[in-house]
Amino acid sequence: MSRRSGILEFAVLGLLRESPMHGYELRKRLNTSLGVFRAFSYGTLYPCLKTLVANGWLIEEPGNTTEAAAPLTGRRAKIVYRLTAEGKEHFEELLSQTGPDAYEDEHFAARFAFFGQTSRDVRMRVLEGRRSRLEERLEKMRLSLARTRERLDDYTLELQRHGMESVEREVRWLNELIESERAGRDLKGSAHGEPARDTTEGAPGVLPRPGDDPGPDTPGDTAT
Repeated sequence: MSRRSGILEFAVLGLLRESPMHGYELRKRLNTSLGVFRAFSYGTLYPCLKTLVANGWLIEEPGNTTEAAAPLTGRRAKIVYRLTAEGKEHFEELLSQTGPDAYEDEHFAARFAFFGQTSRDVRMRVLEGRRSRLEERLEKMRLSLARTRERLDDYTLELQRHGMESVEREVRWLNELIESERAGRDLKGSAHGEPARDTTEGAPGVLPRPGDDPGPDTPGDTAT
């Protein structure tokens, strides 16, 4: 299984842990609530769903009564995907993992989107791992810039600086999150045992939490 497909499976399981959905609802949530998946299509999603069903982590169910009668009108009934007990257990196992994949660029965005379902100690390890990785990246960028500064034109130099500033901004954001977690506060500053939404404008990796308003439907989409 590729890293990219692994992220998709993780996100699908996490969304279906909240409630059963049909394929179109899942795709809309992936596209709008989890921005890292905007490039995914039904051609990618449905093979993923079939794999999860084959593994016993999801089951397929017919839609409601109205949808089940759809063949009488010439429309295909929608299939609803529901998380099984085994699927929930597998997702919780994935959620507890804190290895390098949890804080690499694409994985971290998906993991952060499900921090509301993640224990505090796991959140801390993922955040600290992400910060450590970015600090290493930042140091390499500074060394590279110091070696090549005199050979770069003004625009390339400005692009390098912009990249460094983006990483520095995310490190500051992570420092704030880690401080809040250590203090047992939510992200709005009040004492609480569960995480709240981060409202830092422009912070890299900040994604809407699952359950946010997914916005208007995309015209022209169809569902199975």
